[in-house]
Amino acid sequence: MATMKVHGAIYSTASQKVFACLYEKELNFELVSIDMRAGAHKKKPFISLNPFGQVPAFEDGDLTLFESRAINLYIAHAYADKGTQLVYDGKKMATVSVWMQVEGHQFDPVASKLVWELSVKPILGMTTDAAVVEQKEAKMGQVLDIYEARLGQSKYLGGDDFTLADLHHLPCIQMLMGTQVKRLFDSRPHVSTLCADILARPAWLKLAAMQVNK
Repeated sequence: MATMKVHGAIYSTASQKVFACLYEKELNFELVSIDMRAGAHKKKPFISLNPFGQVPAFEDGDLTLFESRAINLYIAHAYADKGTQLVYDGKKMATVSVWMQVEGHQFDPVASKLVWELSVKPILGMTTDAAVVEQKEAKMGQVLDIYEARLGQSKYLGGDDFTLADLHHLPCIQMLMGTQVKRLFDSRPHVSTLCADILARPAWLKLAAMQVNK
């Protein structure tokens, strides 16, 4: 029986980061589905796992964690001998860490807002704010220009190997590929190549199948 549990939601981009990491590491886990539409993430018992009321939360034996990037760092280090090597030691890891920070502080705030405006709002019957989209598209273009330059130097953001720095981009990139923002990725050859590469990874395709079968 799997000792690891992910308390989350299949369509939560933060939860997807953890699912993708676990699949890359070829680890078994139990998904404890949290009904976010019913607000279960804001109530007991979930808030005993994450007092901020955000998915996912993670359990591995007697260890409980929240915040998807922190969860993934733990998984990658604790199960270093399993599946894909997603973290490293020394200077190589220092570079990976830089690009993990870039994803968290530069890419994700913009990408998440665009996902909300262009993907989530239409599903909920809400009106997309065109002014916000225009502003965030401009910012995303600036971020992707920096990515394009970086990817002219290495195959992946953290170096020549796929790492957490790349994996953490997957949920938002997947969502944005179905929107007008796709053109910003497609118009930058190195960025476009990276996206095609990571979106085709077996672990990510397994997660996509998980969503379809739910």
